[in-house]
Amino acid sequence: MADKKTVLTYEGLKSLEEELQELRTVRRKDVAEKIKEARGQGDLSENAEYDAAKEEQAEIEARIAVIEKNLQNVELIDEDDLSTESVSLGSTVRVFDQEFNEELEYTIVGSQEANPFKGKISNESPLGMALLSRQAGDEIDVDAPEGIIHYKLIDISIAKTEA
Repeated sequence: MADKKTVLTYEGLKSLEEELQELRTVRRKDVAEKIKEARGQGDLSENAEYDAAKEEQAEIEARIAVIEKNLQNVELIDEDDLSTESVSLGSTVRVFDQEFNEELEYTIVGSQEANPFKGKISNESPLGMALLSRQAGDEIDVDAPEGIIHYKLIDISIAKTEA
């Protein structure tokens, strides 16, 4: 079975690469120092600092492995191929939430990059899926866990990132 592609914008790829670099160079060194200090305290069998440092080390190594695997299967969204005619991965959309009478802006990204608090929603989320391939002016009903939410797609744009 082929590994699932990790769909990323250029910004998302850069962010993952920076996180990987930080984990490898800074965090690994910091946790190694914590382990060294804890070992210096003597009996490791009852040393909570040692146990915590070893657990942190395991978490760092696990995150490094996940990032490395994701980076091996990256499908980069080419912003030059994006269009404002219809919504696709990488599109920034303005929608009108008819229930709350408010305008919202989201960028459609892959699940690895999703962060609703920063306005980035996954193409696999209910709203992300409902928006894909739609055009400005379309009325969209999203079947969300709290019920049907009615949106109107106002505008589609492409947020260019710097290479």
